Amino acid sequence: MLRLFGRVWENFKEYIVLVLLLIISLVTLSLNQKPAVKKVRSLAFGSFAAFTSVVSDVINVTGVKSENEKLRRVNAELMLQVSKLRQDGLQNAELKGLLGLKDTTNYPLIPATVISKTQGTITLNIGNSNGVRAGMPVINDQGLVGVVYSTSDNFSIARTLTNLDLKLTVKDERSRIDGVMKWNGSNLVIINVPKTYDVEPGDRIITSDLSSIIPVPLPVGIVLGLSKVETGIFNEVKIRPFVDFIRTEHVFVLGLIENKQKDGLELNFFDRK
Repeated sequence: MLRLFGRVWENFKEYIVLVLLLIISLVTLSLNQKPAVKKVRSLAFGSFAAFTSVVSDVINVTGVKSENEKLRRVNAELMLQVSKLRQDGLQNAELKGLLGLKDTTNYPLIPATVISKTQGTITLNIGNSNGVRAGMPVINDQGLVGVVYSTSDNFSIARTLTNLDLKLTVKDERSRIDGVMKWNGSNLVIINVPKTYDVEPGDRIITSDLSSIIPVPLPVGIVLGLSKVETGIFNEVKIRPFVDFIRTEHVFVLGLIENKQKDGLELNFFDRK
């Protein structure tokens, strides 16, 4: 035992002496009541507190960013689940709820950040290397943002619902009526809706399962009103989208595309290294 202590002392005596002197200094500093010593003590403890506060803030900011991304992912997954469950409830609450519930959490969500915006398009900081392909829907926790139409290895461009070239088949969730939706330059509208169709303000609009672009039901917006076409037998239905495209910064790409060769859906998972 003495030999072990001797080896420790021989190898670390400088550090041991330093620690002992520091302890003695701190004890002496805390017990000394002289005004000059009090100032030194206050300055030392204040500097230590400030340093600790800065380190704590850095750690907290990192933790908050990570937590925010987790919450955004959870919100997007919940949006998909709610949308799917609403469809199940309208079609057959008892049967569809039992058969389809387990599928609502199996959609692969690829997190992305909007790095630039132009009129009707957004650029995302993910691409082919992340598993993104043209035709994949872009969503957030509010609903459908747009559709990816061009990709590179590390970036992708998506057309938003306010893009003049994007047309989608949508459905009135209440009346189950399908229609084609597009951006007319100032509003999101469903075109060529027969005046006999049951569409009312306040109806919820979702993507249709007849769509060749987005084959899963995703929330789109709310019916604001009908613009009656003076000639002909058609109305134009004005839609208020759920998504605020100006404020959208963080999105998810839904790794799901239509595979026409297989007449079904193709799930595209990606490597999260």
